[in-house]
Amino acid sequence: MSQSVPEGRVPGAAVEGPAVLEDWPPYRIVRPFRVRFEESTPDETMRTAIHLAWVADIAWQHSTLLGFGRDWYTERGLFWLVRAIQLDVLRPIHTYDGVLVSTRVLGYRRVSARRESEVRDPRGELLARLEIDWVMTNERGAPTRIPEDFHKFVVDGSATFEMLKVALPKAPSDASESRFGVRRRDLDPLDHVNNSVYLDYFEEALEAAGQGELLRATPRRYALDFANAAARYDRLVGRTWPHGGGWAYRLAREDGTEVFRARIERLV
Repeated sequence: MSQSVPEGRVPGAAVEGPAVLEDWPPYRIVRPFRVRFEESTPDETMRTAIHLAWVADIAWQHSTLLGFGRDWYTERGLFWLVRAIQLDVLRPIHTYDGVLVSTRVLGYRRVSARRESEVRDPRGELLARLEIDWVMTNERGAPTRIPEDFHKFVVDGSATFEMLKVALPKAPSDASESRFGVRRRDLDPLDHVNNSVYLDYFEEALEAAGQGELLRATPRRYALDFANAAARYDRLVGRTWPHGGGWAYRLAREDGTEVFRARIERLV
C-alpha cells in the first residue's frame, strides 16, 4: 500500500518538514519536533514527560495517515487509551533542540496494540526509545476488539507480546508520601489526567525524596503502568521508596483506588 503524503525529512537531515509515512511494512512515520522553553527544566534539559506527549501526538498522526482519523473513531464510539509504557532515556535533550520522532505498530492482541517509538537527533543518534501498550475501548470505556482492518499495517498481524506491567509490593511505612489534588492544567480533553502528567508526578516525588540526581542520569529506564484514570477534583496520595536497585512509585485516590504504578532504574 502506498500513501500519498507530503515530502519530509528522514534521520540525518535537517529537522524540518511535515510527517513522512513509509509506504511499505511496517508503515513507520517520522516527524520533527522541537523542545520549547516551557517544556524544559531549570537545567535546560527537556522534561522527561515530553517524550510521552510527543509519542501520543505522533501516534494520532500515524493513525490519521493510515485512514483512521478522529472522525473515524468518533463515528464508531472507539478510543485508544495508553495502558503501559517502557521508556529508555539514553541521552539528554536540551532546550530548543530539534529531534526526529518515529513510531510504528509492532503487533496486536485482541484488544491491545504495541507501538515502538524512537527519538533521534538530526544526525540519527538514538536519544530515547519507547514501547507503548495501547488498549482499544468503546463508548462505555470497556476494552473492545480491534477491527481486522488494522492488522494489515504490521509486518505480522498475528504478532503476540506480553503486556507491559509494573508489579510492586505494598509501600513500606517509611516511604516518602505526598498528598495533592488534580489541577485543571493536568486534564486532557477526556477530563482525565493526561498520561504524561503522571510521569511529572513521579519525578516530583523522586525529587522530594532526594533523588534529583537520578533524574539527570543517562541512560535510565522508566516503567509506567496506568491502572485507573484520575479525574477532576480527585485527591491523590503518592508514595515513593527504594526498590530493586531503583525507585518505585504508587499513586492512589484517597479512597485507596490505585491509579498509577512506576519504577525508575539506571541502565548500565
